[in-house]
Amino acid sequence: MDAEVLVNGGGVGGLALAVKLASRGVNVAVVEQLSAESPQYKGELLQPKTLAILEDLGVIDEVVANGHSFSTLEFIELERRSSKQPKKVGESFMDYGLLASPYNYALMIPHETLKSILLNKAKLYSERFRYIQPARFTGFKDGKAIIRHTKDKTIEPILARFYIGAEGRNSPTRNAMGLKANNRTYNHHFLTVTIPRPANFKTGKIVTTNHRFLGLFPLPDNKIRTVFLIKAGAYKSMKQEGIEYFHKAYAELCPELGEHVTSLHDWKDIQLMIPTMFHVNRYVVENLALIGDAAHAVHPMAGEGMNLAIQDADVLGELIAWMKKKGTYDNQLLKWYEQVRMPRAKFLLGLSHLSALAYSFPYPWWRRIRMKSIEQMERDPSLHVKQMLNISGLGRWDNTLMDRLIQVGAFPKRKRSISESKQLKYFFERTEDYPWEKEE
Repeated sequence: MDAEVLVNGGGVGGLALAVKLASRGVNVAVVEQLSAESPQYKGELLQPKTLAILEDLGVIDEVVANGHSFSTLEFIELERRSSKQPKKVGESFMDYGLLASPYNYALMIPHETLKSILLNKAKLYSERFRYIQPARFTGFKDGKAIIRHTKDKTIEPILARFYIGAEGRNSPTRNAMGLKANNRTYNHHFLTVTIPRPANFKTGKIVTTNHRFLGLFPLPDNKIRTVFLIKAGAYKSMKQEGIEYFHKAYAELCPELGEHVTSLHDWKDIQLMIPTMFHVNRYVVENLALIGDAAHAVHPMAGEGMNLAIQDADVLGELIAWMKKKGTYDNQLLKWYEQVRMPRAKFLLGLSHLSALAYSFPYPWWRRIRMKSIEQMERDPSLHVKQMLNISGLGRWDNTLMDRLIQVGAFPKRKRSISESKQLKYFFERTEDYPWEKEE
């Protein structure tokens, strides 16, 4: 074999898998199509479970040093008024600090910075790690992966024990597996751009009105990632109104960013992001497996996409390393990866979808439900802990019918706090992340 594992796609998911495998003695090759940093926006928010995985990979100190962490997320609801500044009609906070974990916070880091950290870590295992760039996987022939090198147009066949598709939404590996991704679209798109921020703007913030949504997530170096919701198909007409439209919208929703958003002089600095959702019905076919966006695309509202990819890589990497230790590579054992990751991804796709729906409709009655729901989640200890635990990736605590009724205001909020011991019952244990160890 040319490699024990061939990973098609050198994004953060593919590189996290490579680091895990190479550090555990598995020979791995990564094929990356891009020859330079991607100009396209990709995920920057790391959830607590992902931070714990990055600690296990030995890169957490560098990640923290190059990121901006925060524990609270503020939700502000505004009422727009003609010829006046909007009036605040609602404010709530969600707090990662409630989690009974050393990683009770989220962290923002530029995507390419995280990718570079993982690549440099993988290169420390040079005897077991090969990085093929720029090149791309084009399919299989005679049982080997066909890799086309971009610069010299040469073709390289690579024989591996396992082939992993980490190429993203347009995955050639998924096509080779005969799997289809049926996209679900939404009635909204997003405009995203990084701008300067005031030094005291340090926590996440979501500002909404009947018709508008602005997500604000601080990055290091006094910058901030902004995400502005627009109607699907409205981008072209907005551009015709000039960049001043963008300046005015930001100044109205978040006045403290008014002078900073004016640093944008051209629409070319702003990216259009079209949210979609899909989930393939299999992650594994024989000795091929999918991770990240190749297997599931998630609405970005809950900030889970990059995290799901790294969490996929963790479970699959641990499984393959365990096979290596046992001295047997068995396609049938890949079922464990699918059994662990598919239901978790499905759950978080559903959670992100519900978050998207909360901001998808401008109806006054829908807005009242949304405001009440967020208010109740903050003030009801059980709802608050469940929400933060579920989005963190550290565990899963399903909502009951009573939870939902309390959330929409049909019943009053509860006051009893959630003990740490009760919370920990719903954290994923090692045998849930890696159940094959328990079976052994």
